[in-house]
Amino acid sequence: MFHIHYLNKISPQGTALWTENYALTDAIDQADGILVRSANMHDMHLPDNLAAVARAGAGVNNIPLTSCAEKGIVVFNTPGANANSVMELALCGMLLSSRDVVGGINWVKSIKGSSEITRLVEKGKSQFAGHEIRHKNLGVIGLGAVGGPLANAARRLGMNVYGCDPYISIEAAWHLDSHIIRVNKREELYAQCDIISLHTPLLDDTRKMINAEAISKMKDGVIILNFARDLLVDDDAMAQALASGKVSRYVTDFPNEKTANMPGCIAIPHLGASTEESEDNCSKMAVREMMNYLENGNINNSVNYPNCDMGICAAEGRITILHRNIPNSLGQFTAAIAGEDINIDGLMNKSRGEYAYTMLDLDHHPSREMVERLKQMEGVLRVRVIK
Repeated sequence: MFHIHYLNKISPQGTALWTENYALTDAIDQADGILVRSANMHDMHLPDNLAAVARAGAGVNNIPLTSCAEKGIVVFNTPGANANSVMELALCGMLLSSRDVVGGINWVKSIKGSSEITRLVEKGKSQFAGHEIRHKNLGVIGLGAVGGPLANAARRLGMNVYGCDPYISIEAAWHLDSHIIRVNKREELYAQCDIISLHTPLLDDTRKMINAEAISKMKDGVIILNFARDLLVDDDAMAQALASGKVSRYVTDFPNEKTANMPGCIAIPHLGASTEESEDNCSKMAVREMMNYLENGNINNSVNYPNCDMGICAAEGRITILHRNIPNSLGQFTAAIAGEDINIDGLMNKSRGEYAYTMLDLDHHPSREMVERLKQMEGVLRVRVIK
């Protein structure tokens, strides 16, 4: 029996997937797995028996990834589960910024008490005139789960699309419209595009990538959309660009004390993944990841350990080892197993930075003594007997 603890409300579409092998617990110290959405785990005590944390969403800033890795706790997220929701809001942001819809709505509210509202609307609506997006040039930075479908949708709306993603996967590339113009560097689309939409992770290379230098290379009156990460944009540089007219509109899904008060900025209250469908998809994906790991030892969509999947074990035994990525670890593991005259029917070993994961299918069930020897080896963080 595995015990699961929720730190936030989790969609019942996902929690309905638990089988009779799972029970919910209010006590974190008893939990084998934790499901979380937005709760801050950085100051939380991580119990020794906790094996996995699954974030029902993509961002994991609220989870102490290194501390979890050091304790042999695998952290999962759910990439792509909320992609359509974010993509649709990015399309909405593109329309809101091209047509001054927000300004118009606010103006109507300001005159709603007038007895001549119909005449005032006809007289004043021209101040909110905008432009169509058809035939405009859209630049998409990041062609993954959100950026790729956005680029395709924009093509269907009659836009010319430029895409930049040096790390695009083969699968993502196969799903792109053949008319999307691929560029190798972000700078190549700056001068071409009327609208630029950001869909890239926050890395050292992308932090504040939309800064004064980048903006200076863009078209006058460019629109910039940010539905990816707050810190991709230098807020001070953006405020100056909006004030000068270099950027006509900035749409962000990450309001802060600067953007919420920035003229020319449309700040949306982080609604990208806030749909029923998105929450349902994220919860189902998180539960399935958790179950597959606890029951089979398989890791898919981890953010602190390598992905490693050997399916359902058909051998007599399976053990998994979370360990530091140091030389000769695998040799020591296999030697310990061979010392008990146990054959290895299947093996998978992968690394990710400082950490590694080894899965071993055995022709006999491992003894308690052998498992204890593995636990005592240098660099070993956790050993689990799956079968």
